[in-house]
Amino acid sequence: MDENGFWLLIENCGPGVPDPDAEHLAATLVARLAAGPLSEVIGFAEHLAWALYRLDRREYGRDLSGDAFLYTRAAVVAAGREAYKRVRGDPADFVPYATGLVWAESLIYVPDRAYEQITGEEWGRNTRYSYESASNAAGWAD
Repeated sequence: MDENGFWLLIENCGPGVPDPDAEHLAATLVARLAAGPLSEVIGFAEHLAWALYRLDRREYGRDLSGDAFLYTRAAVVAAGREAYKRVRGDPADFVPYATGLVWAESLIYVPDRAYEQITGEEWGRNTRYSYESASNAAGWAD
C-alpha cells in the first residue's frame, strides 16, 4: 500500500456523515483490510503510524495528555487527507479537534483487529515510526 492508497482507503471507508469517534470508519476499514492480503494490513499500519508521527509535535499537543493527544491526532487522520493537509500546514487548524474532544481511538486498533481476523492471532506489531505521543523527538525539540 502506498500513501495514496492509504488515504483513498480512509476516504472510501468513511461513513459520509460526521463520525465523532470513528467507530464506523474503523469497522469498515477492518472489514476491508481483513478481506485482503496481510501485506495491505501491514502497509496500512505503516502509513497510519507515519501520519500520526508527523502530527506528533509540540505546537499541536502541548496542552493535551498523552492519550488525548494520540486520539485527537487519530481524529485528524480519520477526517481524511485534505483535513490532514490543512492541519499539517497550520497548527491552528488542529485546535477544533483538540477542543472539541473528537477522538478516534478506534482507528489506532484497525491494523491489529484486521491482522487477528486474518491470522487468528494477536499482532505484536512494530512499525517503522512510533505513533505514541512525544515519540517524535524532533517535533518536541526546543
